[in-house]
Amino acid sequence: MSFSNNCKSDKIPGPIRGNGGLSGICERVCIQCDKVLDMCMRQETLTDLSVTLTDVEPATGLVAPYTFVSANATSSQAVVSDLIVTPLKDDNCSSRVQCTISVPVQVNFVDANGTRGTGSATISVERDVVLHTSAPSVMPYSIVASASLYSARGTYVSGTEFTLTVCLTTILKVIMQVHLLIPSYGYCYIPPCQEFNEQVCDGFFDLPLYPQECGVDNRCKCNLNNN
Repeated sequence: MSFSNNCKSDKIPGPIRGNGGLSGICERVCIQCDKVLDMCMRQETLTDLSVTLTDVEPATGLVAPYTFVSANATSSQAVVSDLIVTPLKDDNCSSRVQCTISVPVQVNFVDANGTRGTGSATISVERDVVLHTSAPSVMPYSIVASASLYSARGTYVSGTEFTLTVCLTTILKVIMQVHLLIPSYGYCYIPPCQEFNEQVCDGFFDLPLYPQECGVDNRCKCNLNNN
């Protein structure tokens, strides 16, 4: 049992259908959460990126030259560094945000003997954007980033160096930890876990004991009509 297959629809998360969204709201709840004040996304293709792998596995026994297989981000969380936030003179709620976004990457390859290997690298991009950073307040905001990266094209150079072409999506967000008052339907129902059990005989046991006669209903109708 889980959220997706239990019958307590009024006590589990999910879409609200029709005009019954207000039905069942029983309290105002104060929650502590990160409120997103602003965000922006950029998708781009980066070519001829040179990366030198670290933490190569297996550590010994690999034979060069290597053949690139793929590369992907190891985490959706990226690292923001070299951050400079400059409030705009004509808008005290917006700022110029300059930073470096670094994305952790795993590169997959095979060596000359066909042995699979992996290595770690970091791909960094510069950002210079305008974001809503809120009016001055006691509570501070933070600039964070998330990213997704994939590459199916790369070339081995030498040592542990590769040249990559990557597809990169980065999202830069302004967040603030706040105490937010929201309407609530009460506590969520947590269903018991449904243990996986491969029932190999289910389809067989569901069959009828004896075959059903084909076209019985039609023959009955024909006989009635003839009479």
